[in-house]
Amino acid sequence: MPIKTPSIVKLLLPLTAVASLGATSCKSDDDKKTETKPEAAAVATATTPTAETKPEVKEWNSRRLKELTEPSEEKFGTLAEGVGIAVGQPAPNASVTDDEGKSLELQSLWEEGSVLLVFYRGGWCPYCNSQMRDLTTFAPEFAKRGITPVAISVDSIDETVKTQKTYDIPFPILSDPDLAAHNAWNVTIKVGDEEFEKLKSHGIDVEKASGKEHRTIGIPSMFLIDKTGTVLWAHGDPSYKIRPRAEHILRVLDAGPRLTTKQ
Repeated sequence: MPIKTPSIVKLLLPLTAVASLGATSCKSDDDKKTETKPEAAAVATATTPTAETKPEVKEWNSRRLKELTEPSEEKFGTLAEGVGIAVGQPAPNASVTDDEGKSLELQSLWEEGSVLLVFYRGGWCPYCNSQMRDLTTFAPEFAKRGITPVAISVDSIDETVKTQKTYDIPFPILSDPDLAAHNAWNVTIKVGDEEFEKLKSHGIDVEKASGKEHRTIGIPSMFLIDKTGTVLWAHGDPSYKIRPRAEHILRVLDAGPRLTTKQ
């Protein structure tokens, strides 16, 4: 099982990070079935956990999961227009709430080490649950590279804690119902009346999940931030069913040049 510590700061591991990754793309599973270059195969071998090393992951409720679709090569590592913070830009700070209900400054996370900041819609979203399972599975591989996944949504602290404890997720999950971080990172989308009622018909109440009436949720997006507070890689797309897999992000990290962290 992945090692857990109660403190968010203790989870962060300062090490080298990866720079100049914004334009890098990865092959999809279908591409790998056709032809794989020797160097790509070597990277895949280096980053994919084997049967012997792959961590044991707690059973996930299959009814709460939906299969994700991998972005195309052209879309992998890109931001939709008007979404997110571009590669090379400073990572915005914001105050959020940790799993103990305490206020936390985002910048305190990457000051301790490189972070993969993941915005997700909420624990009610089966596609988000699939993404959390994926990141949980590969959390030890990110740790080997000195990178800590940190997930954040507009869910209330009670909902985020429930999500984390249900599946023993080994990395921090943060609560931002007041949208401080979401607005700072340009990753918000409004749930329209029709979608709101459709979700409610499936037993999902986004207002109840966040404890707020703004009906705003996060656009699924991911940002790699190094210890200098710089965005090194980014992906964001309102198409919530399409998200990069952790395995392919690791390949990008291993293929990219290294950047010495701030002393």
